[in-house]
Amino acid sequence: MKNLQLRRICEGAIFIAAALALSYLKIPIGLSFGGFGGSIDLVMIPLIFFAIRWGVGWGLGAGLIYGTLKFFFAGGVAVNWQSMLLDYSVAYMMVGLAGLMKNRKWSFVTGGLIGCAGRFAVHFISGITIYAVYMPDEFMNMTMTNTWVYSLLYNITYMLPNTILVVIIGIPITLTLGKYVTGKDLKA
Repeated sequence: MKNLQLRRICEGAIFIAAALALSYLKIPIGLSFGGFGGSIDLVMIPLIFFAIRWGVGWGLGAGLIYGTLKFFFAGGVAVNWQSMLLDYSVAYMMVGLAGLMKNRKWSFVTGGLIGCAGRFAVHFISGITIYAVYMPDEFMNMTMTNTWVYSLLYNITYMLPNTILVVIIGIPITLTLGKYVTGKDLKA
């Protein structure tokens, strides 16, 4: 294709815009536990789609741009600039790791799992470093004495449902749009 670079950039803008629009449709979950945030939403679907279609480098870039825009335009909450970077820019950048599965069988499902794991890891690190001072004495009817346990429990409350959604939605996407997800339509 003659204008492949232009197409990649335009698709990136479209997928980032779709993720940003989907960020307004969410089920807040972290706040109900007395924390700062976390929600169940579909924002990772377009980011994973783009990453698998164009590869890990472009996926990381799209995730970084999306995470930064999400903080500024979709009600981002941060206690300092480090938490803004980790919980938005870097966390969503890690969703781009899904691009490691480009041109592989079941790339959306396996790539989605990798992207979700990458995002979870960043949120977990943020929880044990930045948000450790906000750890309550009790969380989910358990006494909290270890920031690692608190961060794990807190972040799993919204990342596990998000990961399950990615897998459930990824199966029909793989079966029906596999040619487009893997970029095979670009070679035609």
